[in-house]
Amino acid sequence: MTPNEIQHSSTTAGLPISPALGPTLENTGVLRHPAVLDQRTLYIAFLSIIVAGITTVIARGLVALIGLITNLSFYGRVSFELTSPANNHLGYLVILIPIIGGLIVGMMARYGSKAIRGHGIPEAMEQILTNESRIPLRMTFLKPLSAAIVIGTGGPFGAEGPIIATGGALGSYIGQIIHVSAQERKTILAAGAAAGMTAIFGTPLSAILLAIELLVFEFRPRSFIPVSVATLAAICLRPLLFGDAPLFHVPAFPAAGHGELLVYTLIGALAGIGAVVLSKSIYFIEDMFEKLPMHWMWWPAIGGCVVGVIGYYAPLTLGIGYQNIEQMLNGNFVGITLLVFCILKFLSWSIALGSGTSGGTLAPLFTLGGGLGVLSAQVVSKIIPGLAVDLRMAALVGMASCFAGASRAMFASIAFALEITQQYNALLPLLAGCTAAFIVSALLMKNTIMTEKLSRRGHHVPSEYTARH
Repeated sequence: MTPNEIQHSSTTAGLPISPALGPTLENTGVLRHPAVLDQRTLYIAFLSIIVAGITTVIARGLVALIGLITNLSFYGRVSFELTSPANNHLGYLVILIPIIGGLIVGMMARYGSKAIRGHGIPEAMEQILTNESRIPLRMTFLKPLSAAIVIGTGGPFGAEGPIIATGGALGSYIGQIIHVSAQERKTILAAGAAAGMTAIFGTPLSAILLAIELLVFEFRPRSFIPVSVATLAAICLRPLLFGDAPLFHVPAFPAAGHGELLVYTLIGALAGIGAVVLSKSIYFIEDMFEKLPMHWMWWPAIGGCVVGVIGYYAPLTLGIGYQNIEQMLNGNFVGITLLVFCILKFLSWSIALGSGTSGGTLAPLFTLGGGLGVLSAQVVSKIIPGLAVDLRMAALVGMASCFAGASRAMFASIAFALEITQQYNALLPLLAGCTAAFIVSALLMKNTIMTEKLSRRGHHVPSEYTARH
């Protein structure tokens, strides 16, 4: 056995490993490679299933709490049904509700945990990179509660980012009270995060890919097996807690021809530019808030004021806005109305998120990307009338491409769009659009909407995942 072989057999990625996990010598002197799976991986997978079950229940509680706060705040009734704030009849009083929500969350951040600020995924990434995936237990409660208050009082965010962060925090805590390594704790954290996304959207494959691309940065059985079984557990529990109905109801999309594929590629490139603008705008606004001569605890109330004023004139900008996405995917939200809505939604979301409040980015990115896709397709149809560009397909490509450009999680974006709509004729348009968005984003922006904050703090974030070290 050569010195190099001996060194390889005792280390993996520069870290000592046990003989049971590394290559061993049998009596014949032949080097035996490790098995793909071992008992330790199965043990971590078992823990991930437990985390997934608890996370799915928390996700249902988060949605119910958002519904309760929304109904109390905008309609004065007690109901856990998730509803839109857009149909309220409060008049000018609607401006006060997001301000109150911002004040509450600002105090929660100051006296509870500052980590509840932001959209959750960068914070989870930071703990993975700098703190051996250790997240305090209080984040499991404070993050969903703060997000429910913000969204329930009209904040233009989605629930997916906070529940991803909550699932990750729960997985981290389980990994702290049970004797596991930092790598195993990271895997359980990622499994909890993936289960959270699966519970909200019902998209297990995209949740697995998102965990790989943004959290574990590797494609190895020790990571993807626990994450996969966690999403399977979440998707099995989801019908019991959320029902069988899909999140969005869309008609069948026709297959795209070669000419349409070129248009969808162009839409993807434009969405990539839009993703860069969105990402840079948020951090520019954060920098502006840093210059205010007041404690950061008050900033979410300022962001809430902007949300309330815009919400008074454009009620559809308030809340999660899943109904807006569904209208785009059905081709019923177009033209000048859509353009004005997207501008106001962008202002409301970016200023609120830049103020340091608690809320997710996925739903707003899908909303703005979908709007950009529809508007771009309408312009192309005017210029080339004979080209049959489907506005619904354009919305879907814009949604996925905007997220792919902002996060660089390209495969997760494609899988998400396919799973959320069950429109497999969209595969080629999505592949073309998301690839174009990824290329444009990578050329124009060094970091992503997820990693810019970490880069500013001096942390190196891996840009690739590996099959083996």
